[in-house]
Amino acid sequence: MSGGGSVSDGAAPLTLGFVGLGKMGHNMVHRLRRDGQFTIVAFDPFQQARDAVLPYGAQTAATLPEMVAAIPPPRGVWLMVPSGTITQESVDQLLTMLQPGDTIIDGGNSNYHDSMNRYAQAKQKGISFIDCGVSGGVWGLEVGFCLMAGGDTDAVERYRPIFETLAPPDGFLHAGPSGAGHFVKMVHNGIEYGMLQAYAEGFAILEAKKDFGTLDLHGIAHLWDQGSVVRSWLLELLERAFAQDPHLDQLRGWVEDSGEGRWTVEESMNLDVPTPVLAISLMMRYQSRLPDGFGNKVIAALRNQFGGHAVQPEQQAQPSTPH
Repeated sequence: MSGGGSVSDGAAPLTLGFVGLGKMGHNMVHRLRRDGQFTIVAFDPFQQARDAVLPYGAQTAATLPEMVAAIPPPRGVWLMVPSGTITQESVDQLLTMLQPGDTIIDGGNSNYHDSMNRYAQAKQKGISFIDCGVSGGVWGLEVGFCLMAGGDTDAVERYRPIFETLAPPDGFLHAGPSGAGHFVKMVHNGIEYGMLQAYAEGFAILEAKKDFGTLDLHGIAHLWDQGSVVRSWLLELLERAFAQDPHLDQLRGWVEDSGEGRWTVEESMNLDVPTPVLAISLMMRYQSRLPDGFGNKVIAALRNQFGGHAVQPEQQAQPSTPH
């Protein structure tokens, strides 16, 4: 284990275990060490990922039990791992190691129903569970992560210094009881689907129109960000993508469906709330696995820009797998 510093949160030194050092987790550890000076004990199964956070003064552990043993009670552990099976396995393992009074924070994109079940599972052992939706993608280190937490007030308040260090000003909200954080993040991502689809369709029209020669898509994206009603951070990122590849010739318009949009549409049906834009946007994700269209390239480029999501090069186009 390699050493890092420790400071007080005002009452007692605050140490956080951190599991998962991918694109998001790596930057979150960096921001916590850079801006908050908390003691971070980080675990990832890959040595390269662990080594990458050492320059920030984070401690690292080669195993989950080693990480837990290095955290003074009451312990807090932040999970930043893929939703579903990996998250559940991580929670199950931690619940065999942690003690009453400890806390697990799930920062992944878990289904809020699963988070509520994990809260109940942890509560039986006297362990707190916080579901924390995280938005900001690969830009979170620079501009901060937007955080929305669900869970008991006392648990959330204990880790408020962590949340507020990760977030920009006014970028953290205790959204409500267990499940509320991941529910709000789910709807956030459903809205994201619709916004991406609207930009995709608009720029697909611009790309298809040849009466005016080849329109400058980079220039149009830049123009619309100068005071127009459709200006946004996403449009800034699209401008950046067009600067790198003016007609997105280097990527395939294959767009992943990571789950939250699907869950949002399912919830809308359960609540009898009409969401035609979100539903069609979700269907277009599936359509993107069929022969290509320029609008899909726009969405693929935007997801790569804001979240570092992988793109498929045009020359490596492959049949999609069923979901």
